[in-house]
Amino acid sequence: MKNPKTTGSLTRRDFLGSTAAAAAVFTLVPRHVLGGPGYTPPSDRLNIACIGAGGKGTSDILAVGGENIVALCDVDDEKMAGFLARAQEVDPEKALRFEKAKRYRDFRKMLDENSGAIDAVTVSTPDHTHAVAAMYAIRMKKHVFVQKPMAHTVLEARKMAEEAARMGVVTQMGNQGHATEEARLINEWIEDGAIGKVTEVHCWTNRPIWPQGMERPKESAPVPLHFDWDLWLGPAAWREYHPSYTHFVWRGWWDFGSGAIGDMGAHILDHPYWALDLKHPESVHASSTQFTDDAYPLASIIKYRFPKRGRKPPVDLYWYDGGLTPPRPEALEPGRRMGDGGGGVLFIGKKGILMCGTYGANPRLIPESRMQDFKRPEKSIPRSPGIHAEWIEACKSGKKSTTDFSYSGPLTETMLLGNIAIRVKGSNKTLEWDPVKMEITNHPEANAFLSMAYRDGWNL
Repeated sequence: MKNPKTTGSLTRRDFLGSTAAAAAVFTLVPRHVLGGPGYTPPSDRLNIACIGAGGKGTSDILAVGGENIVALCDVDDEKMAGFLARAQEVDPEKALRFEKAKRYRDFRKMLDENSGAIDAVTVSTPDHTHAVAAMYAIRMKKHVFVQKPMAHTVLEARKMAEEAARMGVVTQMGNQGHATEEARLINEWIEDGAIGKVTEVHCWTNRPIWPQGMERPKESAPVPLHFDWDLWLGPAAWREYHPSYTHFVWRGWWDFGSGAIGDMGAHILDHPYWALDLKHPESVHASSTQFTDDAYPLASIIKYRFPKRGRKPPVDLYWYDGGLTPPRPEALEPGRRMGDGGGGVLFIGKKGILMCGTYGANPRLIPESRMQDFKRPEKSIPRSPGIHAEWIEACKSGKKSTTDFSYSGPLTETMLLGNIAIRVKGSNKTLEWDPVKMEITNHPEANAFLSMAYRDGWNL
């Protein structure tokens, strides 16, 4: 019989040592049957290393926690402890396995020391370290899941997509709205001609819900003992530590975050981007409230112009944030909310309007009478098990996930071009974009914002 102190298979001595064991071997039941529906044998699990355990990292790790989490990394020991405590509350069984994972502050050391034991990596850090962490893993031929936006600069997004394709790894950006039923309905309805050819789209968000428009702190503060400030800065230019840079509020700083559009564009712009097959814009223009050299403005409007795509006409796409919203459609009934509390999308077609909320929630033709008369087409797009489960499934099968870098790379480039248009708004120019040459052709000075200078010791 199997030694209760081991987890291995029956040994030859055990098998031959007793007739009882010999009889028992013919009645052994496979582990996956004993485990019940949904049980994944340990041998079928991916070995995953997770970069970033606090903030969004907590939900990302829990979402992939059915796999084998071999290593965890966070520059903040308190965030690591907080994640483990949260895991214990949510899923004690997973938490026991997480406790056994090796722990690190530096993702480079984690990946170097465990390269042979890692199949895939999640990246759930502030925006400015997405690319350096993901590329480190990609070059080791590890599959990667990267939180949105997948990069902090246009150049990073382009290089990440190119390198992932070259290395043949499975990639995914963490914009979970792309995996929803509603996202697929929007695509199917528009493709079926529910509102005719779409020529105009309006997207808006209630972000920012963090500080923006501020000056850099003039004073510094002691670095907490549990926190590695140097590693948190990563490739960004050195500055003295101050708590106003870290833990969620980093989103408002040019050097660390990507502003409102970087936070929510991957969820909201994603729906028209996918449904209309938008690819690269040919021009972008922005207006905004005042901003500083250090931080994003409190509110902005960005206009993108997308060229004709086959039979699909050119599209003007507008982005609004900071409390700004598009004009209210006349077709929307009085008293009815536009979008939802977090934002929304208006698709303006030749034959009507489709409206949805954040993450594509509750898509409806407006007015409601149009929706009631609408005959829904047959479902034609494969449904998703969820953004994380989809990635795991793709890693195991070798198939492409729906927001792999060939899709999310150009989407991220589009979002970040909007931020560049904000930064050069003083020129009052509509920036003309050549995606092949990767150049803003009519305002050469703006090209400096396509990339960032990395601090010594950091590179792609």
